[in-house]
Amino acid sequence: MDQKFCSDYYRMTGEAWTGSVKNHLKVMLMHNLRFMKLFRKYERKNNLMVRLFLYRMSRKFGLEISTGAQIGSGLYLGHPYNITVAEGVKIGNNVNLHKGCTIGRENRGKRAGVPSVGNHVFIGINAVVVGNITIGDDVMIAPNTFVNFDVPPHSIVVGNPAAIHMRDCATEGYVNYCV
Repeated sequence: MDQKFCSDYYRMTGEAWTGSVKNHLKVMLMHNLRFMKLFRKYERKNNLMVRLFLYRMSRKFGLEISTGAQIGSGLYLGHPYNITVAEGVKIGNNVNLHKGCTIGRENRGKRAGVPSVGNHVFIGINAVVVGNITIGDDVMIAPNTFVNFDVPPHSIVVGNPAAIHMRDCATEGYVNYCV
């Protein structure tokens, strides 16, 4: 089994992947695990059948995660519906993405491009992160926050317009089962 998927499985369930029947049943029953298994499989090879299944699942559950995105180990999809990640986005290890969040491209202006997200980052429900910006390590982006500027490490971003509050261990209690 792919090491990145094993990390994703651990982050989403809190259990290590052993390849048991129980593990396989969880993958079959939980659509976020099923999607990530196919996504990680497609990352390694260009298989048409896997691409078709992945496309079908993305339309069914609204998980529009581009295969052109670079995603580190231990991705957690919380309440996984309507999550969008654009092509070219770089996401670090131990990142939480929640329902309705968008990590997308800005097409014009001085921030044209896609974001780069660090390690141990929590992106809340309906949060939007756009543009050629950098999100540092240990950052919590609160629900319904619009971020189109660089965010330093160890901070919490709240509101619209967003405000940065510096805090050590900003994601403590939110980003769990780290790999």
